[in-house]
Amino acid sequence: MDWDWSYVWDFMPQILDGLVVTLKATVLGSLLAFGLGLVWTLLFRVPSRWVRWPVRAVVEFVRDTPLLVQLFFLFYVLPTLDISFSPLVTGVIGLGLHYSTYTAEVYRAGIEAVPRGQWEAATALSLPRTHTWVAVVLPQALRRVVPALGNYVIAMFKDTPLLYAIAVLDMLKQAQEVGAESFRYLEPMTVVGLLFVVIAYPTSLLIRLLERRLGTH
Repeated sequence: MDWDWSYVWDFMPQILDGLVVTLKATVLGSLLAFGLGLVWTLLFRVPSRWVRWPVRAVVEFVRDTPLLVQLFFLFYVLPTLDISFSPLVTGVIGLGLHYSTYTAEVYRAGIEAVPRGQWEAATALSLPRTHTWVAVVLPQALRRVVPALGNYVIAMFKDTPLLYAIAVLDMLKQAQEVGAESFRYLEPMTVVGLLFVVIAYPTSLLIRLLERRLGTH
């Protein structure tokens, strides 16, 4: 099958619409993953095992089950319990929940990397526990984990094609519909693949630059 540029220009607006949805799912999913991951990490440090153990069980369950299965559960099973969301919202929740279990470990590593002397200094100054976390520990921990979090954003971006399974009109879904209309899949699928590379590769280079700037190596 020969490559047809005129065909590419015809379907590009549709693919770009899908790109907007893909980026939206990535950004919103990342924000949810970052926030929820920090919540998991803080709950892991609660003294009571009656809090830590259930949280650990939930995190391990989510981490050890495939993202696609989780998306199917959210989209097809929850409505039977009268809990339903739009495909995009379901996708964002699925991505954010899944990746929060990984960002939780990133936060944990960042917090444990804060020198013990910082904790001792805060104690010597009689800083309230909340102030110690907000003003002393978390700023130092976050500086260390920003590059790792950025890598998870790229990973999430590359996982967005899974949202096709729950009818989200992302790039892959749009490419599939374009191909189904004309029975030409070469151009739309190739364009989608190239768009992933064009976005993911420069982003990974920026993360490496950020890594060096923050002195994480």
